[in-house]
Amino acid sequence: MSYYRIWRYWLLAVSVFIIAFGTIMALLNTTVVFAFFNDQINPVFWGLNPVPSPAQAFQAWVYGAWGATVMGWGVTMLFIAWFPFASREQWAWYCVLVSVILWYLLDTGISFWYGVMVNVVLNTTILILVIIPLVFTWNAMRSK
Repeated sequence: MSYYRIWRYWLLAVSVFIIAFGTIMALLNTTVVFAFFNDQINPVFWGLNPVPSPAQAFQAWVYGAWGATVMGWGVTMLFIAWFPFASREQWAWYCVLVSVILWYLLDTGISFWYGVMVNVVLNTTILILVIIPLVFTWNAMRSK
């Protein structure tokens, strides 16, 4: 298996992870499956108090919409990694790089501002997982 193919598969795997996480966020955000994230986020906004009922409904809707968006972003990355990235089309490399950096800066900046550190850590992990294959495929993309 070629060096380039390994990093492309890495990017495909990260995309599948993003799709799965977005789907879980959209469909299971009020269940025990998503409890870890709720347990990290809720105290930032409500302290030790229980989340008010109207806020629970809003939170379920926001996580549903946000999860669907994350899932859609993962599908887009999957298709880019599957087709144009495989053909070493430079625009695909730049598309992934620019989109992940812009997402990271804005999403992580807002999360940091509000003190939602679990999202800062998750975003940083995803950024690293996406940047690694981009670093290792840069020369192959340039030389095409």
